[in-house]
Amino acid sequence: MAQATTGGRQATAAPLSPYAIELKGISKSFGPVRANRDINIAVPRGTIHGIIGENGAGKSTLMSILYGFYRADAGTILINGHETAIPDSQSAIRAGIGMVFQHFKLVQNFTVLENVILGAEDGALLNTSLARARKVLGELSREYDLDVDPDALVEDLSVGHQQRVEILKALYRQADILILDEPTGVLTPEEADHLFRILQGLKDQGKTVILITHKLREIMAVTDNVSVMRRGTMVGTVKTSQTSPEALAELMVGRKVLLEVEKKPAAPGRLVLDVRDLRVKDDAGVERLKGISLSIRAGEILGIAGVAGNGQSELLEALGGIADATGHVVMNGVELPLAGRRNNGQTRRAAGISHVPEDRQSLGLIMDFTAWENIGFGYHNAPEYQRNALLMNNAALRADTERKMATFDVRPPIPTLAAKSFSGGNQQKIVVAREIERNPDLLLVGQPTRGVDIGAIEFIHKQILGLRDAGKAILLVSVELDEIMGLADRILVMFDGRIMGERDPEKTNERELGLLMAGITETKGA
Repeated sequence: MAQATTGGRQATAAPLSPYAIELKGISKSFGPVRANRDINIAVPRGTIHGIIGENGAGKSTLMSILYGFYRADAGTILINGHETAIPDSQSAIRAGIGMVFQHFKLVQNFTVLENVILGAEDGALLNTSLARARKVLGELSREYDLDVDPDALVEDLSVGHQQRVEILKALYRQADILILDEPTGVLTPEEADHLFRILQGLKDQGKTVILITHKLREIMAVTDNVSVMRRGTMVGTVKTSQTSPEALAELMVGRKVLLEVEKKPAAPGRLVLDVRDLRVKDDAGVERLKGISLSIRAGEILGIAGVAGNGQSELLEALGGIADATGHVVMNGVELPLAGRRNNGQTRRAAGISHVPEDRQSLGLIMDFTAWENIGFGYHNAPEYQRNALLMNNAALRADTERKMATFDVRPPIPTLAAKSFSGGNQQKIVVAREIERNPDLLLVGQPTRGVDIGAIEFIHKQILGLRDAGKAILLVSVELDEIMGLADRILVMFDGRIMGERDPEKTNERELGLLMAGITETKGA
């Protein structure tokens, strides 16, 4: 097995226990918020152990304690049966723990090789470190099916390949225990399947993997055991082979959850959006949208399926006024401007368009601003937020934020908390609440449930369907085919900036859609 010779890993004492990790009585509070309450968990060595729970259940806090980002207020950590103090991440690395975060910790303009050795350089001569690391990296890549060009700039890699770099960083530091926090939240289905093969390979080599996720399909597909958290407590640990998605969902939420979307037939009405020959070029002059034409009527959901990077993002951004475009976009009979994107966002809102962007952190929120400030973005001129011609009514905005947080179960329900302090799923709820609650004529929504727990998925789906049934038009972009097929009344498939075809979700299947997503239009026998 490939072993790095750098990284500061301390010699590990012989195991005293069959468990790689034991957490006993772990508690952690942030002011009045109790994130973890007397948590006990034991993870057998050489297994893939799932930890699931709703957003805000305390999963990431617990793993941040294990990785040394936070210090527990109470409790004990044992690694291989040995009580171990982990006051910081370097201590965790020396104990053989690696962590792959939901939002990667990579230097974008560094190469893969430079990112892997960053902080684990072997002496003052960088060239010597790079040469040694290149050899180890090659061995690790082959052994664990983590093929990545060591000389590629990280900014040029797909999200899936960037994740592989994070895993390589941990393995280079000789991690025996690997924690992955919501690892598929930004991956396509194909990239997620490849990740699962990587995790199985790690397990086969004796590594212990902890998988934090809210996706029950992933839990059932790849884990040996699963622990369920709810509101900061551990409510149970079961063998995956002895449970079901329905049982896990009920443990997570504390009630029965509908795992399949229930909807009545659509009743399309008047034409709301008409798009003709829409084209978008990126900053390098490369055409990303190549003559898109589509229409959406009141009371229907048009789903856009496709592998990420085939123009869906550009379509949402052009329609939302974020990206310059050419062509024709007519909303409720009025043609919208496609140039001058600096002012187009306000134009779109005035036309009755709300937009839930795919990337909540870059386009949906200002991370250092509070929840109540983020709720007001784009709608700060709304009459209910105005005190007079010069001043906003901040008290009214805070009160409205409290109401939206309660309706959408944002945790913790603290309007004055910075957006960066919420989990990814709760950040998403803030954006969805802001846009859906404006009662738009057209909702543009990208990846509405990315990083969101099962209970919130059910709620968001109901909100989207509620808008449709109220006679609103919805354009839904999602990499989750089951979400597209469950919500959409019509499905368009995009490939390489073009529409490959339209399908009725009641008359198609994932194989046929998958062929169209790959650019294959011959679907006989699908």
